[in-house]
Amino acid sequence: MTRDLTPAAHLLSAGSVEAVSVLAEEQRRRMYAFVRRAHRPVTREEAAAEAGISAKLAAFHLDKLVAAGLLTFRYDHPEAVRRVGRKPKVYEPAETDIRISIPERRPDVLAEILIDAVLGQEPGEDAQDAALRTARHRGEELGAATRARARPGRLGPERSLTLAESVLEQHGFEPDRQAPAELRLLNCPFHPLAARSPGLVCGINHAYLGGFLAGLQATGIDAVLAPHPGRCCVELRAACDDADAPGPLGGTCAREACVPAPDDPDGAR
Repeated sequence: MTRDLTPAAHLLSAGSVEAVSVLAEEQRRRMYAFVRRAHRPVTREEAAAEAGISAKLAAFHLDKLVAAGLLTFRYDHPEAVRRVGRKPKVYEPAETDIRISIPERRPDVLAEILIDAVLGQEPGEDAQDAALRTARHRGEELGAATRARARPGRLGPERSLTLAESVLEQHGFEPDRQAPAELRLLNCPFHPLAARSPGLVCGINHAYLGGFLAGLQATGIDAVLAPHPGRCCVELRAACDDADAPGPLGGTCAREACVPAPDDPDGAR
């Protein structure tokens, strides 16, 4: 099965904000709900009758919904209606899932990892081990896909973090580059689920990001558990073999930063 490893369309973006703002208008929101309930192509005349407005004004609102990515249109007769002459413009819901979350949350990623772990659990493997193995594999897929798109060649510590920073920003981690080879992640996309089971969820997150670096073929950088209140429990840091090398890398090495996952993330975002 081919997995889509690009950020989903429903994440916080200019398009998502525009789609929600379009629905702020009451008549537009009412027509959008009507089209969704219909489960068939809807004409502007039908939408106009539902909203109690003219067909011309209904067409204006419907086209706004199309421009925002909430509806699609085509020219056809409604079902069970076949007439001679020009086919009218009909509207249907777009196959999109619009959601805005501030800060960004990605429970879908965690859910997919856990489902894959249950379906792919190996003999003699407990549930948590299956989840960690699956999370690492999922991260490796993302890293390999990123590498295939970017074709960066050999990645040293600084270039590894530069590429990782761009990808993790798209996936809601809010990366903060503290030093050339130190990347903090200010947001946990899996919160508040991490608060319910920090050992499991932080472990999955750690395995996922470690797999991402492996798939990216990043060198000199490790994903480490470094929980702090108010941010993600994982940081990306210079591996110990590279931390003492001359040059501008600096920062704390992975072994020094690594501490066990907390029993309570104490309000981690």
